[in-house]
Amino acid sequence: MAREAASSAYRPIRASVIGAGWYAAQSHIPVLAGRQDVVLDGVSRLGAEPLARVQEHFGFAFASEDYKEVLARCPDVVVVASPHYLHYRHAREALEAGAHVLCEKPMTLDPAEAWDLVERAAARGLHLLVANGYHYLPGVDELKRRIAAGAIGHIEQVMCSFISATRDVFVGEKGLQSWKTSFFRPDPATWQDPQRGGGFAYGQMSHSIALLLHLTGLRACSVSAHSFPQKGVDLCNAAILSFAGGAVGVLSGAAAMPQGNRALLRLFMTGSDGMLTAEFDRDWCEIRRFDGAVDRLQIAPEDWVYRCDGPVNALVDLAKGAGHNASPGAIGAATVSIVSGLLHSSRMQGQPEAIASHPA
Repeated sequence: MAREAASSAYRPIRASVIGAGWYAAQSHIPVLAGRQDVVLDGVSRLGAEPLARVQEHFGFAFASEDYKEVLARCPDVVVVASPHYLHYRHAREALEAGAHVLCEKPMTLDPAEAWDLVERAAARGLHLLVANGYHYLPGVDELKRRIAAGAIGHIEQVMCSFISATRDVFVGEKGLQSWKTSFFRPDPATWQDPQRGGGFAYGQMSHSIALLLHLTGLRACSVSAHSFPQKGVDLCNAAILSFAGGAVGVLSGAAAMPQGNRALLRLFMTGSDGMLTAEFDRDWCEIRRFDGAVDRLQIAPEDWVYRCDGPVNALVDLAKGAGHNASPGAIGAATVSIVSGLLHSSRMQGQPEAIASHPA
């Protein structure tokens, strides 16, 4: 049973974190710690020494290597930032404990498990969010509103490309240079073991696919794809999608940007009334219509540089009965469905793979 949001507005939100590793310590926990309306209640991760370190540094009231002990304290919100293959188990049990949940992407590795989380959250009246930080950047809500209002008419075709500086994450031994100053160094198995969701599609394209779905509201029906593998994981992916309503799409991505450079993320959409270009790596968005109108969104320099404070703040605000969920579990599940289908199609030499939007 969900806790009463109204009563939450008058007391601090008790937050817990499962999987306090690299990114949680780098981003999620500092955001929580920076809010005066949040109490850091419980934290869990494996390893007694790093667990004690994160508890002492951030001031968590309780710490345990057993995440069940953290959930037994009945936190209001839980951030799940464990390795990809553990997301389903940890998010499911956090929902069962009555907490609103923010799950790192990819939401799960199995589409059926992702949709199960969506159903569990809805049945309990709880908020389920995915850590898709792009959705909360300045101007993205306005861009979504304009697309929904028919800025380019009925969407007929979409293209989305994402190239990030992550090659050393997926196949290298040293990882990112920025990790040298991180609180924790990521476990290579999370990113380099295909059985645990390693590879570019789950690790990176889950960002760009979710953003595309968020902006357009499109529902994918089928995917045909090819991947370029190295050391057993996909480094590059290319896919053709069909959507309900007749639209078609092209997805591409690669771990190919040299380190120290901003990721390239670009979306192109065409419709019955014109076209739209959104270049997140250049803070640029323009709509050109057949009637001659040209509309440019006012995006300030570096407004579209990726960060992930938005989902964390939304989790707390929603638990207090405010804010809005721009990265709901349904988008996370639809993203997992596309990624899973994409990888299966690539293993089958590009054979089309049907995508179920929400299993009955």
